[in-house]
Amino acid sequence: MASLALQSASTALTALNTRLDVTANNLANINTAGFKASRVNFQDLLYIERAQPGVENAAGDQRPTGLYVGLGVQSSGTQVSFTQGSHIATDEPLDVMIQGAGFFQVAVDEAPGGVAYTRAGNFTLNSDGEIVLASDQGRRLEPSLTVPTDAEKIEIDATGRVFVRLQGQQQPQEIGQLEIAAFVNPAGLTQEGENLYFESAASGPPITGQPGTESRGSLLQGFLEASNVDPTRELIELIRTQRAFEFNSQTIRTADETLRAVAQLRQ
Repeated sequence: MASLALQSASTALTALNTRLDVTANNLANINTAGFKASRVNFQDLLYIERAQPGVENAAGDQRPTGLYVGLGVQSSGTQVSFTQGSHIATDEPLDVMIQGAGFFQVAVDEAPGGVAYTRAGNFTLNSDGEIVLASDQGRRLEPSLTVPTDAEKIEIDATGRVFVRLQGQQQPQEIGQLEIAAFVNPAGLTQEGENLYFESAASGPPITGQPGTESRGSLLQGFLEASNVDPTRELIELIRTQRAFEFNSQTIRTADETLRAVAQLRQ
């Protein structure tokens, strides 16, 4: 009956609404440093089996195909793309981007182990001279690094070593090591807002260490990583979503008219 068509089309509208929400969020964060775009994955639902393939008929011949009617679609999950964003030159000494895989580590009490992960490298100093994220929460970099108050220049090399030149000194001195974390499955990280990710069972434990070693990327001072959102692709997704929504809306109208016609036959 047409009721199955109503069911399938209604599940499609729900799934398409999810894709619209995710696409809108991607476009909203097109200027967010270090933001990674997400996509929605779909999967079909259960099927009603009305005839099984391979069943023999009275003449001994096998049925070459089955007869299955699907019950629609659902969104199976969102998948984050961790492709590299473009370089944005800022010439700010505490703006740092990761070239390659890896995440900066910041202190967050609610996170597993008290540490969250981010690709945003827009850092600044707090009142204690600690390096923190330039956000409304001022998340402290982990491991903690404190810049002396009389530092005239800050340098961060590709391997994460932090140097400062103090007043009255010609040679810079090293004050600490900036570490980053990599994951076997970064797509398994949980998204928590504030450009932060939390470790999960799906992501695996963090592999922390010096930038530029093992699977971790190197650092570039004076640059930020732009969002990897492709506006052209997202606009195409919006158009595809709109068209699919219209098609399934038409399916609902057609199924409704069919059911109305059937109801009138009984009169």
